[in-house]
Parts: sequence; C-alpha cells; structure tokens
Amino acid sequence: MIPCRTRRAADPERLLLRTTPATPTAAVLLLHGGRADGPEPPPALNLPALRMRPFAAAVSRAVRDRNVLIAEVRYRHRGWNGPSADAAQDAESALGRLKDIAGPVPVVLLGHSMGGRAALRAAGDPAVRGVVALAPWCPTDEPVDHLGGRRLYLLHDEADRVTSAHASWDFVRRARAAGADAAGIPMRTGGHAMLRGAPLWHRRAAELTSALLSYG
Repeated sequence: MIPCRTRRAADPERLLLRTTPATPTAAVLLLHGGRADGPEPPPALNLPALRMRPFAAAVSRAVRDRNVLIAEVRYRHRGWNGPSADAAQDAESALGRLKDIAGPVPVVLLGHSMGGRAALRAAGDPAVRGVVALAPWCPTDEPVDHLGGRRLYLLHDEADRVTSAHASWDFVRRARAAGADAAGIPMRTGGHAMLRGAPLWHRRAAELTSALLSYG
C-alpha cells in the first residue's frame, strides 16, 4: 500500500482518498455520522468526520500489506433529511466514484450513526462485500431486502442514548430473515460517540473490516 497526502477527488460527492495504492485489490469506504435533519452543508470543523479518523488509521494498519484503497465520504448536507435520504444518495454516489477509481474490487463500508444507516442502505451494490456499522441509526422501517448475501456487523453499546442498540438487534434479525449473514455485537462502553473505550472500538472495527476483505 502506498500512502499519500489526503486529496479531494474532483467530483461533487467530495470523496476523500486516504490511501491510493497503485493497483488496489480492495477498498474501504468510511461514512461519518450526522443528524436526522440538516439541509446545511457540514461545517468546516466537522466533529463526526474527525471521529472517523482513528478508524481510518486503524483500518490502514490492519490491511497495510494488502493494497487496499481507503476513502471517506463527505456529504452535501449535514442531515439525512427524511424521504430524500441525502446521506444515502451521497453514499451511493461516492461508492460509484470509488469503483471508478479502484476498479472491480471488493468494497467494505464502515459507517457510524447516520453513516451506518447510509452504509446499510448502499450495501446492495454488487461490489459491497459487507458492512461494519458503529452505533448505527436503524429505524424500524429501514429496508433489508437488498441485503441478501451480505455480511453485516452492527456494533452498539446498549447504554447509547442517541441511537438504539435494541433497534440494531432488531435490524440484525430482519436482515437475517432477508438472507444476510448479520451479527449484532454488544460493546461494553462508549455510548454513541465511542469515546470511552475508544481503542477497543477502533480495534474491533479494523479487525472486522479486515476479515470481511478476506472472505471469498
């Protein structure tokens, strides 16, 4: 893997490349959190995006000898914004751009909160090997029929007061019924921001992402 300085891809989805191997064998797309509603663009100092930096670093270390392209999504809007599902649209657009850059390689989506929901929504793309969702936002009506054949790991602290761990476990059950290989993983601490016990969150996310890229 050849690390490089972060650069912005020249497309409206603002895909940020974290590593750019000459010949990628796989790719990881990170999706940060946001808000239920927020038509404004994310701020310049975007804490949800900063929260994903250690995850990007942990994944990079876990796959350092495997020529994996690692990128992050930057959304047009701060929120999901109801039926328009802006974050999901941006995830799909970024995934398309990522495939243009990396070619026909397996992709793992790693998302937190709203980004976890966006990752799960975009996981029907044929390139997606699986999803690691951190404290994801999983409404009871979130679709699952497109997830057949996907491997999904949902990590959640049951003390989370922002998104519901029990909703994540329910999503896992529904995804399994739809044909996904899905698992819910309780985390001992961390709440929604994953600050307490952060190294464990980083390590588990990186291990699961690496494992997903190893599956045939």
